[in-house]
Amino acid sequence: MEKRELVILGAGPAGMTAAIYGRRAGLDVLVLERGLPGGQITITDEVENWPGVQHTTGQALAESFRKHAEKFHPEFREATVEKVELRDGRKILVTEKGEIDAEAVLVATGANFKKLGCPGEAEYTGRGVSYCAVCDGAFFEDEVVAVIGGGNTAVEEACYLTQFASKVYVVHRRDSFRADRVPVEQAMANPKIVPVWDSVVESIEGGDMVERLMLRNVKTQEVSPLPVAGVFVFVGTDPNSRFVADLVETSKGGWIRTNPRMETSVEGIFAAGDVRDTYLRQVVTAAGDGATAAMAAYAYIAEQVHLQSVLLEPERVNALFTSSIDPAHVALVQQVEAWSAESGIPVSVVDGYRNGRMMEKLRILEMPTLVKLQKGVEQGRRAVTNLEEVRAFLQ
Repeated sequence: MEKRELVILGAGPAGMTAAIYGRRAGLDVLVLERGLPGGQITITDEVENWPGVQHTTGQALAESFRKHAEKFHPEFREATVEKVELRDGRKILVTEKGEIDAEAVLVATGANFKKLGCPGEAEYTGRGVSYCAVCDGAFFEDEVVAVIGGGNTAVEEACYLTQFASKVYVVHRRDSFRADRVPVEQAMANPKIVPVWDSVVESIEGGDMVERLMLRNVKTQEVSPLPVAGVFVFVGTDPNSRFVADLVETSKGGWIRTNPRMETSVEGIFAAGDVRDTYLRQVVTAAGDGATAAMAAYAYIAEQVHLQSVLLEPERVNALFTSSIDPAHVALVQQVEAWSAESGIPVSVVDGYRNGRMMEKLRILEMPTLVKLQKGVEQGRRAVTNLEEVRAFLQ
C-alpha cells in the first residue's frame, strides 16, 4: 500500500496554502483533487477582498495559488476519496485508484452552495448571480438586487447588502421568514428591504448581465417579472464531508468541528476552509486555516516520528503512559523522573492524552500504565498508581 506523510484532500485556497506550508516544512505532500482545481472561488467573477490585490478574478486568484504551490513540488493527483478509515491506528484513504496510508490527513474539500436549479442560474453565475454577499455586494452600488431565501443567512445577508444596493427584494416561498426574531426585526425595520412573499424563481433572464427575475406566486400561480441587477441565492450550503461524516465529529448539517489547531476529533485528521464549522467562509479565512492545519500536521507527524524512535526502535524501553491533564498523573511523573535520575533506570514518559495513536498501537486502555518494550515488542506491563509500584515493576 502507498504510504505518504501529509495527504491534502482538496485543491482550493485552504488546500493550496496547506501544500505550500507543508512542503516548506519539509513534509512529503500529496494533494488529491477532484475535477477542476480552485474550489468555489473559481465561480467568482471579481475579487476585491484578497489583501494586497485590489482587484482580480476568482479564476486568476485560483491559478496563482496553484502556481505558487507548484513551486514547492507537492504531488498533485486527480482522485475521488470514497472514504477515510482507521485500521489499527492507521489512516487509510480509499479512492477509486487504490488505497493510501497517510500519517496525517487534511480535509479541505470545501462546500457547495445549494442551487435553485432554474433556467438562467448557471448561465448568469458570475454575471449577476452570486452566492456570497460579502464577496460581491460592493459590485452592486446603487443597484436593485434580490435575495432568494428566508433563513438566517438570507435575512442577514439582505441587511448587509443594503450598505450598497438602493433596494433589496427578499424573495421567499412562504408568507413569513424562517429566520430568528432579531435579524427579522432588523430587516423589516430597514426601508431598503422589500419582502416578496409566497414566491419562487421560475427563471433568471437578461442580456450580458442579469436584468430580471421571473417569479411565480405559489398561491395564485401568477408569473410576473421583477427587474433586478443582481441575484443573491441563500437557500443553503452543503459541506463536502460525507466521506468522513461517520468518522470525525460534525455539527448539524455535516460541518466538521475542529479546535484552533484545525484538529478534528480524530488524532491526525485535520480540517480547513469551508468544510469546517466556522463563523466566516472566505478565501482569506480558508488560506489561514490551511496554514494552521499544515503546521499542526507537521508538529503531529514530527511527534509520531519521535515516539517511534523513542519507544519502538531502541533495544529496551520502559515507557510510562500518563495523562498530562490529570494532576495525579503529573505528580507521579515528577516522582518517577526524580527516581529514574537517581537510580539510573531509564523511564520514557509518554503523554497518552495527546498520543492516542501510540496508545492504540500498544493496546493501552488505562493510565497510568508502565510498559516494558524490547525492539518494539512488549515484554510486560502493569497499571501503576504510585512510585512504589513503579519501582517494584522495574527493579
